[in-house]
Amino acid sequence: MANQEITLHVPELVYEQIRRAAERTHRSIDDLLLEALIAAAPAMMESSVVRSSFAQLTFLNDTALWQVARTTMQLDQRERLAALHDKQQREGLSKAEREEEQALLSLYQETILIRAQAAVLLKRRGYDVRDVQQFEPIV
Repeated sequence: MANQEITLHVPELVYEQIRRAAERTHRSIDDLLLEALIAAAPAMMESSVVRSSFAQLTFLNDTALWQVARTTMQLDQRERLAALHDKQQREGLSKAEREEEQALLSLYQETILIRAQAAVLLKRRGYDVRDVQQFEPIV
C-alpha cells in the first residue's frame, strides 16, 4: 500500500503540545501524528466515548498503554451482565432490565475496542502482542 504525503497546518500551541508528547514518549512527531490518525480513523463511526479514548491513547507512554490494554469492566458490572444474560435465557427481561443490559453491553464493547486499540498501538511501537496472557488484568 502506497503512503500518501500530506501537509497539515496547525496552530503553534497545538504543535507544541504534540512536540512535548513526542519528547515524553521518546518518539518522532511524525510517528506520533501517524499513530493518532490511525487511531482516530476507525473511531469516526464509534461512540464519542470510544472516539475520545482512541484519540487519547496515542499520547500515552508504553506503561500506561499496557495498563489500558489490561483494563476490564468492574467485577460487579460483569456479574450483573452475566446475571441479566442468564435471566434473559430463563424468563426474559423487563424493559428496565433490557435497557440496563444494553448499557452494560455497550460498556463491554467500548472496553474491548479500547483494549484492542491499545494493543494495536503497542504492536506499532515494537512490542510482541501475540501472547494473550500478557493482556490478563493485574490483580
